[in-house]
Amino acid sequence: MFLWLSKTSTAPSCRSVKSPPPHSVKMSSRPELQAPPEIFYDDVEARKYTSSSRIVGIQAELSERALELLALPDDDVPRLLLDIGCGSGLSGETISEHGHEWIGLDISKSMLDVALEREADGDLILGDMGQGLGIRPGVIDGAISISAVQWLCNADKSCHEPRLRLKAFFGSLYRCLGRGARAVFQLYPENNAQRELILSYAMRAGFAGGVVIDYPHSSKKRKEYLVLTCGPPSMSTTTPNAKGEDENICSDDDDDDDDGSEDEENQTVCISDRHRPRKKQRITKKGKTKSWVLQKKEKMRSKGNVVPPDSKYTARKRKARF
Repeated sequence: MFLWLSKTSTAPSCRSVKSPPPHSVKMSSRPELQAPPEIFYDDVEARKYTSSSRIVGIQAELSERALELLALPDDDVPRLLLDIGCGSGLSGETISEHGHEWIGLDISKSMLDVALEREADGDLILGDMGQGLGIRPGVIDGAISISAVQWLCNADKSCHEPRLRLKAFFGSLYRCLGRGARAVFQLYPENNAQRELILSYAMRAGFAGGVVIDYPHSSKKRKEYLVLTCGPPSMSTTTPNAKGEDENICSDDDDDDDDGSEDEENQTVCISDRHRPRKKQRITKKGKTKSWVLQKKEKMRSKGNVVPPDSKYTARKRKARF
């Protein structure tokens, strides 16, 4: 279910959640690894994010590049675009500057409240993209998303299954886009396996396209975009060229707030790093022998506990079925 927020409506009150500590530039402290988006971007974090001139500048730069990769026709005709994970409307401002109309979707009510206060030009939807987009089929001319899709790879609730959420998202996005329209996602995959997971479910939904990496040899300027075209592969769906592909010098500077180093060697798709790992039990072959079981039972008897009598079935492995 989605909640449309208009500029004149008063947003309902929401429960105040304590803001987590500010995130740093390392991948281990990426926002999506700290808390669910609707909790991490609470009232305090939403206002702090929007008031940072540095973040506003980075967001504008990423949005400009996403619109460039969107490759809309240069005919001065306004298009209807979808901003997925619109937040406080920073990307929407760039869309409006290019003369297009837009609809913004975000799961954080605090972010959308800030967008309403800033009088964002687009229509705003409060909803979870992992549950699908409740938008009329074929009405969207293009979609962009800045640092949002990787949130779908986290299991924030017991009912969350990242693969099903990716399937629902890309399937609904494919339906609401017009044939031949593009969708551009700027994202920060945690590792190569997570990148392949996101791309594979986009392909299953019917999209064609691939990954564009700007400045691949720079640790500071490197940015990754997933460029998808609604429809089967053709000459018009060729993946655009990336920026800085001829660079040979790697930068050792610190990454931006939204940057993160990637472990290309790690092939494990991490979907729940925020949860405390379960304590591993020590299970050895010695602990499963009959002599070990008899010894434990004798020890329990010496303590006065009631223990079942020994028999020929003691410590015998059960069959798979009776």
